[in-house]
Amino acid sequence: MANVVVVGAQWGDEGKGKIVDWLSERADVIARFQGGHNAGHTLVIGGEVFKLSLLPSGIVRKGKLAVIGNGVVLDPWALFSEIGKLAAQGVEISTDNLMIAENTPLILPLHQDLDKLREDAAGASRIGTTGRGIGPAYEDKVGRRAIRVADLADDETLDSRLDRLLAHHDPLRQGLGATPVDRAELKAKLLEIAPKLLPFAQPVWKIMADARKAGKRILFEGAQGALLDIDFGTYPYVTSSTTMSGAAASGTGMGPGAIGYVLGIVKAYTTRVGSGPFPTELDDEIGQRLGERGHEFGTVTGRKRRCGWFDAALVRQTCAISGVNGIALTKLDVLDGFETLKICTGYEVDGKHYDHLPTAAALQARAVPVYEEMEGWTETTEGARSWADLPAAAIKYVRRIEELIQCPVALLSTSPERDDTILVHDPFAD
Repeated sequence: MANVVVVGAQWGDEGKGKIVDWLSERADVIARFQGGHNAGHTLVIGGEVFKLSLLPSGIVRKGKLAVIGNGVVLDPWALFSEIGKLAAQGVEISTDNLMIAENTPLILPLHQDLDKLREDAAGASRIGTTGRGIGPAYEDKVGRRAIRVADLADDETLDSRLDRLLAHHDPLRQGLGATPVDRAELKAKLLEIAPKLLPFAQPVWKIMADARKAGKRILFEGAQGALLDIDFGTYPYVTSSTTMSGAAASGTGMGPGAIGYVLGIVKAYTTRVGSGPFPTELDDEIGQRLGERGHEFGTVTGRKRRCGWFDAALVRQTCAISGVNGIALTKLDVLDGFETLKICTGYEVDGKHYDHLPTAAALQARAVPVYEEMEGWTETTEGARSWADLPAAAIKYVRRIEELIQCPVALLSTSPERDDTILVHDPFAD
């Protein structure tokens, strides 16, 4: 019986929410291990839509333990806002089904300020962040000046942390034309939120270890896609954390041996939000059609996603780096009705062929996709729950993707509804 890590294998928005929800029914513990409330997951259960950005997707299922690991950066005000919205939809959240690692760094209002100040100052060179303070919070974590959940329990420790933090932020703000942080106001806000947050704080590493020893099934839930990874993404247009499967271990306090099966979530075409290279982007009627049929708007930001053909070279690359054992292919139904489909198999850059996207930004900007064309299908795949329900051309398309990315399909999703899923291989079975 394997513990499963779910990671996005493109630029995010691959449909991780539905797949994690589908898998969470088979899991006992569902843990977030990186990112913050810049990630958005949409779940559709029995026709009701749940929008999550910080809470693990398993929180909507009774009898499951949801965990926010130390690899996450946590905005406590955003957390309780999200809890309130879910409570209004009938989801019960308490210390019985939600635990937060006590060494989780906090996102503070000053982090959001700095995020926006920098983006505004960058002008045309802006990265396209969500403005939620994720990057600055991670900077403070590695700079050893973060305020962590456990710090809220001791006034002396909190004062010391605030002094160190503001000694860094106030000069930065001054340089960007902003006023210094109101220390008293910030501390008051933290002391106000502390009694609500601290009851959820636990030594998550120990709880996870105990769960593993007891034979519990653990599902590790990644946030942004692999191509936004701080090391292997399209730098600098990336997020500020490691989005690859290896982060599941360090982001929850477990050893790498706890990871049994890595499931990569892959959309049947490619999308991206924000700035940065996108070799297969379609700025035409086809791209518009993909966006409209796929409802391609960000769950968190509402921003329109850029759309393009499936990039097998990129997915092959991310599957290798993240050690993906199998993929969940989503949104196949969006391709219904296309006469011809294209798959990117590599790139041409200045007359040289690449079977992967080069690291250098200048080369990425000049990468021209090399396409392979395939016949589309006129029949519908929406709601298919078995291979027999799929058109022959759709099956051929899926099989060709498997060949090109050198990784098998474990799950196939044909609509946002959780039951519209074809199970090829159960990741928990290994």
